[in-house]
Amino acid sequence: MEAIPPAPPRILIVDDDDSVRDVISVLLREEGYNCVVASGAEMALDVAGEEDTPLVISDMKMPGKDGLWLLENLRERLPDTSVIMLTGYGDTESAVDCLRRGAVDYLLKPPKLTDLIRAIERALAKRRIEMARKRYQKKLERKVRDRTAELRSALHNIANTYQNTLLALVAALDAREHETSDHSQRVVSYTSAIAGRMGIGGKELEEIGRGALLHDIGKIGVPDAVLLKPGKLTPDEWLEMRKHPEIGFQMIQAIPFLSTPSSIVLSHQERWDGAGYPRNLQRQEIHIGARIFAVADTLDAMTSDRPYRKGTSFANAIQEIRRCANTQFDPEVVRAFLDIGEDGLIRIKEEMALRKLNLPVAEAEANEAEAELARLTDLDDDPEPPSSSVAAPRPTPSEPAEVKAPVIRSATGSEG
Repeated sequence: MEAIPPAPPRILIVDDDDSVRDVISVLLREEGYNCVVASGAEMALDVAGEEDTPLVISDMKMPGKDGLWLLENLRERLPDTSVIMLTGYGDTESAVDCLRRGAVDYLLKPPKLTDLIRAIERALAKRRIEMARKRYQKKLERKVRDRTAELRSALHNIANTYQNTLLALVAALDAREHETSDHSQRVVSYTSAIAGRMGIGGKELEEIGRGALLHDIGKIGVPDAVLLKPGKLTPDEWLEMRKHPEIGFQMIQAIPFLSTPSSIVLSHQERWDGAGYPRNLQRQEIHIGARIFAVADTLDAMTSDRPYRKGTSFANAIQEIRRCANTQFDPEVVRAFLDIGEDGLIRIKEEMALRKLNLPVAEAEANEAEAELARLTDLDDDPEPPSSSVAAPRPTPSEPAEVKAPVIRSATGSEG
């Protein structure tokens, strides 16, 4: 049985000039698009709301309500509808104004067919990616909501259930950057060992461990084009990447049992000397969990193999971290780290590897995590994450910093 091809996307063409509307709609229908027309902005708003309309192509200047009025009302009422503006005036200021207000493109009339088709394809492709990302985000938000409601009625099993949920979520996050969950687990183990040397235990130690586990959760909100870019990031792309601590903080701060971990997520890119981000905190202004995590993450980044480089020895990593005490790292944390010793740190990593090799245990843990996710949401009905997040593994570029390159890269190959 042959698969039924998907229906062509519906495109609304808005222009007060009948001939322009007819020409564009005829040409686009010949290209396989489903075209509808409107002679004015108010009529267009009604037509767009009658049925799913992925794209609107609108004239800028029209009698009565103009194209900008239509653009603003579409952004308010139908935010998932993309808009391409057409104008007979080559006015750069108008073009910038359209794009600032939310248009995806701006073309001069009469547009060349090839330019128009390219603009349509770009707009529809961008919309598909944004829709997929929104569905993915809603899926994760629904998981958190459902999980919170479920835990209120199952307090006797709360610790175990929370941990399984977080592990499953982190596994999904690591997979998005083409990384295994080993990195997150090792960083938590290193962080817990250092915190233990500093006399931290009980609930505080558990919260620091959760903060270390969820440190990069905000990268859900970083576009794949930036997160998985193989080359050096542009200044604008760095601005996007540097938002992930705040995004992660906003995602989990309202969840009661993640209140303290959210502070660690927010400050995990801060430095002892105040040269970090997003708030340029320094010394004790930085949460102790974030100060400990910074050392643990650096150790794992340096000693782990990556597709683009081999990991260095523990001795080299320890020496580099020692060198950066009082600049990048809290000297008290570095002292506790050094107290563990090279043999102790290697033993932590080896124990993690042995647990992974224990197939019955690993299988049981995997089944438990899978069952946890299945109980959170109906996976069969949920959309897949954007296809761009399953590209071939490749390194994410790192930002220059005082520590040598292998030190500041996170074990996922990205900024941190």
